[in-house]
Amino acid sequence: MAGHSKWHNIRHRKAAVDKKRSKVWSKCARAIMAAARQGGSDPSINLSLRYAIDEARYANMPRDTIERAVKKGAGELKGQDFESIRYEGYGPAGVAIVIDALTDNRNRTATEVRHAFSKFGGNLGQTNSVAFQFETKGQIIVKPDGVDADALMETAIEAGAEDIEAPETDGDPWLVTTDPTEFQGVKDALEGAGYELTDASIELIAGTTVEVSADSAETVMKLIDALEDDDDVQKVFHNAELPEDAAL
Repeated sequence: MAGHSKWHNIRHRKAAVDKKRSKVWSKCARAIMAAARQGGSDPSINLSLRYAIDEARYANMPRDTIERAVKKGAGELKGQDFESIRYEGYGPAGVAIVIDALTDNRNRTATEVRHAFSKFGGNLGQTNSVAFQFETKGQIIVKPDGVDADALMETAIEAGAEDIEAPETDGDPWLVTTDPTEFQGVKDALEGAGYELTDASIELIAGTTVEVSADSAETVMKLIDALEDDDDVQKVFHNAELPEDAAL
């Protein structure tokens, strides 16, 4: 069982995504197209595509929209060719930030990311200037309704989960963390046991966090919000420990 809460920071990130729900499907479609272009249109043998499709489903993306994105990526329909690129830097209060993007114009994306950092008092860094502070992990969010704690933990651990975090307050979900190689097996086991998953994805998890004061939190969140608002940006990871009363 985890000794500290990871859900608080996840809640902030998901609140930001929910504010931009209209952009979520386009980002999901872009991820699906890129995965299908690289590894083919069959999710049973293209794990990256399977992950991208699952994330789209958790975002309630319609099936036909998902299928169309797969066909575009596989070349069956006309579509764009996206390049995967990662940016790293420091935001206000020394917060480490990693940005994963899919772009058809590297210069445009780099300019926009650099502008966001500059506008909100951050600095864009070199490759691996901050990424070394993060680990790649699978995160599975389980709806808490009717969950038997012992049964959930037994199922998750037997399937290969590394860590299980119980809800801190009523309404909070269970958070299951896995090694990336065990992610799909744990996810399948939980779904097979009848648990309702509200999200499941491969994420970058900070090894240590930076506690951000109330004075700096607003600027940090504005930077994160500006980055996530960029159409080319897929995901933004950070190690900020935001105040409980901060709101994106």
